[in-house]
Amino acid sequence: MIYFLELSNHLLFIYYLLSNLGYLVMLIIALKTSATHLRHLESVPLEWIKRSPMVPPITILVPAHNEETSICMAVRNLLDLDYPELEVIVINDGSSDSTLQIMQRDFGLRSVRAVYIQQVKSAPIRGLYRSDIDARLVIVDKESAGSKADAVNAGLNAATSPYVCVVDADSVLERDALLRIMVPVLADPNRVVSVGGIVRVLNGSEVEAGRMRRIRLPRKSIEVIQVIEYLRAFLIGREAWARGNMLMIISGAFGVFRTDLVRAVGGYRSAAIGEDFDLVARLHRHLLEQRADYRIEFVPDPVCWTEVPSDLRSLARQRARWQKGLVDVLWSSRDMLFRPRYGTIGSLALPYLWLFELLAPVIELGGFVTIILAACVGALSDSFLLQFIIFGYAFATVISIGSVLQEELTYKRYNDWQDVARLVSYCFLEHFPYRQLHMIWRLQGLGQYLRGDLAWRPLKRQRIQSAGG
Repeated sequence: MIYFLELSNHLLFIYYLLSNLGYLVMLIIALKTSATHLRHLESVPLEWIKRSPMVPPITILVPAHNEETSICMAVRNLLDLDYPELEVIVINDGSSDSTLQIMQRDFGLRSVRAVYIQQVKSAPIRGLYRSDIDARLVIVDKESAGSKADAVNAGLNAATSPYVCVVDADSVLERDALLRIMVPVLADPNRVVSVGGIVRVLNGSEVEAGRMRRIRLPRKSIEVIQVIEYLRAFLIGREAWARGNMLMIISGAFGVFRTDLVRAVGGYRSAAIGEDFDLVARLHRHLLEQRADYRIEFVPDPVCWTEVPSDLRSLARQRARWQKGLVDVLWSSRDMLFRPRYGTIGSLALPYLWLFELLAPVIELGGFVTIILAACVGALSDSFLLQFIIFGYAFATVISIGSVLQEELTYKRYNDWQDVARLVSYCFLEHFPYRQLHMIWRLQGLGQYLRGDLAWRPLKRQRIQSAGG
């Protein structure tokens, strides 16, 4: 019994050590990548991109379900983005409120008889509309199938541009976000097939007429900790994985894809729980099986601001759903593991996600149980406990502080020193007790998936209002 507890504790120590060393390596890669990206931006002015005839058109796809309070302001801001050739398609996904009627009133919509070819599967279309005020705006009115993926597919069928950008209706894009996210595409249009942008926490900031007026940290502790999570996930995790062309997820709130490739893989899978992760995994599979020379990139500075859960119940639902989406995609991609044809995706990216993401809450729970049992029977040594605290807590805290400092050294979105000091102080709370709560939520999500509970549970939103609206 004692031998088993000691062995289990040492394996847990090795697991934490490898996990944190992995993040340390990713932090170093991300710092180098950010510096390279900033130098590249200096050599390619955004004004040149804006005036260049080589810039490809983009269709923005905006799925909207019961968005009557904010849809018109969101559409105006998208049409006002700094980009030379733009099409905005709003998909009214069976709204039961006045979303469609309000857009008809504000944008002068008229019914159009256009050829609508259903290249990817979606629920039936009820009508197509174009704005008389701004011809770049198209509305697809469809029956609801109960999923964002199905709504995006309907918009994908109507898109006329070589690239599509999926944006949530309640998110806020910075005006130059599209120019910035297209930099990798313009640098290597033959190889870059998709680009993800960074998503940041909107809570706490001041918004005026749908635009960011002042960036501030949220007041609630639960929201501040999510700021740190997002910084670490995007500025460290996704930036590092993209450097090795192993990026497995582009946020559903903001990402650009080559239209023909999304259609080639059948669009978004409507039954997928995590449709954004699922699409990128299927793109990797398709391109690797075609032996294509491609890249899926991440750009850390074209910003999309989005509201995050502000209460524990909503956050628990979100993280449980993320865990269900993770197991859903990893299980459907299990045949890619350790097969030479799938390169580093099958030999490194997917195994990492299995071991350090999907199984992490199970391993952590087992580790805490064995540590408590070892303490009860007197088999927990002081030296092991010290090592566990150093490598399981202190090391992880340093990594979180590193992500905050990377933000401050490179992009400096939080200019108030008090906000930066708060972020650093909250890094010490992220791994205790927040990490243990996060472990419970992920275990709940795993349990729900295993017993077939795949229902989407709505989150409570504050519906942050504009100061000027």
